[in-house]
Formats: sequence, C-alpha cells, structure tokens
Amino acid sequence: MRSGQFTPSLGVEIVSTVIIGAGHAGAQMAGALRDAGYESAIYLISADPDWPYHKPPLSKSYMKAPDAPLQPLRAEAYFEQKNIDFRLGVMVTQIDTVANAVQLDDGTRLTYEHLVIATGTVARQLSVEGHDLAGVYTLRTAKDARKIRDALPDVKRAVIIGGGFIGLEGAAMLRGIGVEVDVVELAPRLLGRAVSEPLSQAVADYLSSEGVNLHLGVSLSSIEGVDGKVRAVNLGDQTLEADLVLVGVGALPVTELAEQAGLALDNGIKVDTLLRSSVPNVYAIGDCASFPFMGHTQFRLESVQNATDQARALAKTLTGEDTPYMATPWFWSDIGAAKIQIVGLALQSDNEVVNRGDDGAVKSVYRFDGDSLVAVETINAGPEHMLARRILADGVQLDKSVYASGDPKVIKTAMAAQK
Repeated sequence: MRSGQFTPSLGVEIVSTVIIGAGHAGAQMAGALRDAGYESAIYLISADPDWPYHKPPLSKSYMKAPDAPLQPLRAEAYFEQKNIDFRLGVMVTQIDTVANAVQLDDGTRLTYEHLVIATGTVARQLSVEGHDLAGVYTLRTAKDARKIRDALPDVKRAVIIGGGFIGLEGAAMLRGIGVEVDVVELAPRLLGRAVSEPLSQAVADYLSSEGVNLHLGVSLSSIEGVDGKVRAVNLGDQTLEADLVLVGVGALPVTELAEQAGLALDNGIKVDTLLRSSVPNVYAIGDCASFPFMGHTQFRLESVQNATDQARALAKTLTGEDTPYMATPWFWSDIGAAKIQIVGLALQSDNEVVNRGDDGAVKSVYRFDGDSLVAVETINAGPEHMLARRILADGVQLDKSVYASGDPKVIKTAMAAQK
C-alpha cells in the first residue's frame, strides 16, 4: 500500500530522506521533517502491515475489548497532505552505504540523501522447554495483541512471566476481566530496574489487593502443555495452571540491517548526540538507537517520548540547525487504576524522599544523587509529575524539605522564589 506519493517541483533536483520504520519514531520523523521545511522526497517504509498506531493501548484497552480499534498515529490524509511517500507492508532487505541506497522486498531501489533507521525492538524470547507451545505469547505489535485478544474468551488462568511494565499492564487488564493471574519474576521485586523500592512495593501492594498472585525471586523451570497447548508453568517446587502465558522479559533492538551495512553497534545502533551513526548520512532514532546521555557513553531508552523527541531533534539537524538530543526523559504506565509517571533517570540515585497520601499509600518518590534531584516517580499524582518535569527540565534545585511536603502549592511557591 502506498500513500502520499512524493511529487517534486519542477526544476528541483530529486534528493530524498528514507525512513525505515513507521512506529512512533519513524512516523514523527516524516512529519517533523516537513514541519522543519524539508522540501525533498520523503519515503517512509514500514514492514508492519497495520497502519501506524499507538502502542501503549495494546496491553490495555485494545486487548480488553474484542472490537476495539487501533489508535492511529496519523490519518492517511496526513501523509498525503505532507507529500510523504508511505510504503506499508514493505521490508527493506539491504542498505548500500556506498551507493546511498536501500533495496526493498518488492524490487524497488531507493537512493537517499539521508537514511534514518527507526526499526524499534522485538520481544525477547524465552529459551525454556515449552516456550513454543500454543498459548504462549509475547506482546510488541498489534498482530501479537490480536492473537491474545482472540484467545481470551477461553482463558480462565493466565501466568505472566516477567515483572516489567508490559507484563504488569497485561496482568492488571486480565485480572480486570475476571481471569485468575499469577506473575512470576526472577528478581526480588517488581520493576526492579525501572523504579525505586517504595514505588515497586506500592505497585505490588496494589496488584495483590486486586487479586493478582505474585511470585518474586522465583525462576522458571519449564512450560508444560497437552497436545501442543499450554497447560501449566513449572517453577520447580510449584506448578501454576495456565490457559495463557504472557512473556514480558524485555526487548531487543532491531539492528540486523544496520549490522549488515557495517554500522557500529552498542546495545543498539550507536549514534552521537546529533543521532548520527558511524556511517555518513545514516542516522538512528527511537528504541533501536543508543546515544550518549547524562554522562554515560551510550544509553538506550524505550519510550514514546524518547522516540518522538529524537525525531524532532533530528529533523532540525537535517534541515540545517544542528540540534543535539538532550530532552529530559519521561515515561508513564497504566497498571490498572495505578497511573505511574516518571520523569528523569535515577541511574546513580543514592537517596530518596517518599511522600504518602492520607491513606498511607505511596504518592511520590523524589530520587537524588547526593543533593541533586535526578528523577521523580508518582502514582496517581499528575500535578506533582507535571511540576517535576518543569523542575528537571529547568535544572531547578530545591531544598529536600520542599519535596517532602508533596504539596504542589508549596513546590510552586519554592520554584517561583528561585526565579
């Protein structure tokens, strides 16, 4: 399927930007280039047969309702209006960095002035016995979500392997429709690499209160089946019955094309602060790219915000205004009724301030490296989250007693006094 085929102006030399991948990063990149004044051809290539869609709802509302539609990132008319040549359901099979060209599986060869790789990630697979049984799923794409959704009418018990965001979002959704749910996590706590211990415990308490059974610090021995269909998960000293198993043990960057083309890799496609790869005229953005960040040589972020902000920054660079990527990261996750919002990165946090609501439940966690605020985590506390985004983006440093108040009015007053 092709949308918005590029129409050059008379007398204009035909050069182009080719974008591989039409997820949050790639789709944003195409539009941001036009918004930044780029007038040459833009080719947006997507191997996914589905029209570009928002991914966060896949583990929640999209799977929950059998007739829920995908939420499109952009309408088809948008690409036509922006004069973007969109190739849907087409794969790039080779990148020729000498000829500045890409080969498509439909036989087309496109030359480029700039090549932007936005291929995202794929779900990490299990290697235990039974990982390939029917009824064992991963969740990264709309196709994955549809398979799970189609199976749900016959599911009474589900086991989630992995205590990360996708697994916990799925666990809350399944419990909400009456499925008995067990979560198995190798680490001693949920979300161990992503959030503080107080927030982790708050999420665990919430899920337990909803009837989700948590098995922490437990390893998976095998997945058992009958007639090729999953029936149980074996934890060694315990067996959990299961009609469905959802595997959420992380994701891997899609780098095969980049590797074949000779681009440097480092937990993803290695880029500099301008998102340039090791090969001239080739760039990478989004979940597949690793970049210098916060004093770390290379870092890779999997988030919608990171993908879209990198696209906007690169669009400016490609249209003549070198724009290093330096956006303050922020994330969110809806785990049932628990809305988790995080701003900043606590890569080196050594102390924290925890605020609780009137019911004693964790409301916010301010994380510090020494006396410097580096990240703020909130649960169902949107005003605090929005203030924290301003604080970290502006580099404001307030006294810890201000954060300990947990009161947006107190925080706003202290911020105003800093100006």
